[in-house]
Amino acid sequence: MMMFNPLYWLFAMPGLLIGIWAQIKLSSAYAKYSRVGLESGLSGAEAAREILDRAGLPGVPVAEVDGHLTDHYDPTKKALFLSSENFHGRSVAAVGVAAHEAGHALQHQAAYSLFNVRMALVPVTQFASFAYMGIFFIGIFFGLLKVVLPIIILAFAAMTLFQLVTLPVEFDASRRAKEQLFRLGLVHDQEHDGVSKVLNAAALTYVAALVSAMLNLLYYLTLARNSRN
Repeated sequence: MMMFNPLYWLFAMPGLLIGIWAQIKLSSAYAKYSRVGLESGLSGAEAAREILDRAGLPGVPVAEVDGHLTDHYDPTKKALFLSSENFHGRSVAAVGVAAHEAGHALQHQAAYSLFNVRMALVPVTQFASFAYMGIFFIGIFFGLLKVVLPIIILAFAAMTLFQLVTLPVEFDASRRAKEQLFRLGLVHDQEHDGVSKVLNAAALTYVAALVSAMLNLLYYLTLARNSRN
C-alpha cells in the first residue's frame, strides 16, 4: 500500500512539509494581527458590508459561521460567510480576511473567467477527492492496480487543475480586497503592512495545496510507468 511505499513518501514529504510551513506562517500572521486593532473601529462584517454595498451588491448577505478561519464566499448562494472571530473582530486580521472574501463576490459580479472555471470544476474535484482512495484500495485488494491507475491519475489531474486555477483566483481576490480597503478608506496607511502579511500568508496555503497535488499526480504517473516495466 502507498503508505508503506518509500516512493510515495519521496513525493509526498515535500508537499507535507510545505503545507505545515504555510499553516505555521498563516497562524502566526493571523494571531499577531488579530491583536492589532483597526483605527477605523470597523468589524470584519462591517468592512465586508461596506465593500459589497459600494460595489453595488447590497443583496449579498454577510452571515456568521462556526469554526476557525472557515470564512468563505458561496457563489451558489451568493452569500458571504465569516467565522465568528472575523465577523465580530475589529482587528487588522479580521478586516483583511473579510475583505478577501468580499473580493470573491466582486469576482463573481465581474464574471472573472478563472472564478467561473473554478466554480465549474468544484463538483468534479469533490467527486475525484472522494472517490480516488476507494478506487485505489479496490485496485490493491483485487489485484487490479494496473487497471485502476489511469482512473486515479485522471482524478489527481482534476484535483491538480483545480488547485492550479484556484491559485490566481485567490491572489486576485486579495488584490481586490486591498484595493477596496484603501480606496474606501477602511484601512489606513500604517495598517497596510498587516493586511498584506495576513493575506500573503493565507495565499501560501494555496501554493502548498498546489505543490502537494502536483507531487501526488507525479507519484501516480511514476507508479503507472513502473507498472509497465
